[in-house]
Amino acid sequence: MIDSKITPAAPRGRRSFLRSVVPTAVVVFLLIVAGCEKPPVEEAPVIRPVRTVQVFSTGGSRVRTFAGTTRAGLESQLSFKVSGTLHKVAVKVGDAVEAGAMIARMDATDYEVQAQSTAAQLAQAKASARSANADYERIRGLYENNNASLSELDRARANSESATAQVRALAKQLEAARLQITYTQLKAPVDGKISAVNVQENENVSAGQPIAVLSSGSQPEVEVSVPEVFIAQFHPGMSVKVTVAALPGQELDATVTEVGVAPAAGSATFPVTVRLTRREDGIRPGMAAEVAAKFVSTDKRDRFLVPLSSVGEDDAGRYAYVAEAQKDDPNLATIKRHQVEVGELTQEGLEVFSGLEDGDLVVTAGLSHLTDGMTAKLQTR
Repeated sequence: MIDSKITPAAPRGRRSFLRSVVPTAVVVFLLIVAGCEKPPVEEAPVIRPVRTVQVFSTGGSRVRTFAGTTRAGLESQLSFKVSGTLHKVAVKVGDAVEAGAMIARMDATDYEVQAQSTAAQLAQAKASARSANADYERIRGLYENNNASLSELDRARANSESATAQVRALAKQLEAARLQITYTQLKAPVDGKISAVNVQENENVSAGQPIAVLSSGSQPEVEVSVPEVFIAQFHPGMSVKVTVAALPGQELDATVTEVGVAPAAGSATFPVTVRLTRREDGIRPGMAAEVAAKFVSTDKRDRFLVPLSSVGEDDAGRYAYVAEAQKDDPNLATIKRHQVEVGELTQEGLEVFSGLEDGDLVVTAGLSHLTDGMTAKLQTR
């Protein structure tokens, strides 16, 4: 016979209690687990970079102005040709100086000692040369009387020539040492005014380090930055008008003297220099100025020339996106949709007759990913 143990069943009241308590405990457990989970992290919106091109209208005859700054007709960065300790600065900003006036002077003691040492070596070399020359003359006389050998004569001649060469070399060294003493004095090469002083007394300065800036030249100049769409219309000798903020109400005649062949570093603008036709005492280097140039075109209707990729089309018509730089962050821009009227596709670009304004930054690619009012990052070249 096989024995088996039979577990007695739980009482009916206990089974009823378990059926009512277990589901409630499971629910409470699930709520606790759910409460421990971290809330989802909201991802920052992706700011799409965009490339833009600045546009200006062309066609017709119009005057355009370009901002710039004034500068002296001639600016000289004055520096020493030797290194040393700055002993004295004889000028300050704004001083008018004449050619040959002392600008600064450094301690010349080291160079004077070097010159004295070289002079002593030269004196000793001259004495040695006199002795060698005398020996050569003596041995040459003996050789002519058959009292000295040819080898003795050659040796005496070589000693004499070597001593003479040593004298010449030391004489050049002494000349250079004395010239370096004069280099410890920095003088104005021309008449002008001191526009900057970059050092102070007792500083150690190196050769070529700018000490002061001398502004000279009777006719001031203005340097402006010209967008690439206009640079082809500038040429040396072109007449322009200049207005300076410090001289309100005055329009000054000027002539273009230099036209840049490459854009300035980090920008798409080209440097252009204009020179005033007469001297103006009220103009100082660094003043804000504007250059007005008149452009004449055979096109009678104003138009903008933009890349073909910058214009899109949908049910509402043709459009372009313009990036408006934000005030708080110039690297970010708000994208605005502009309805445009286009013309023909030319070699320079697609004609746009309306919907754009001078200076607008037109987005050149990726129009399908843009929406009106979105924020984008301006991408430089």
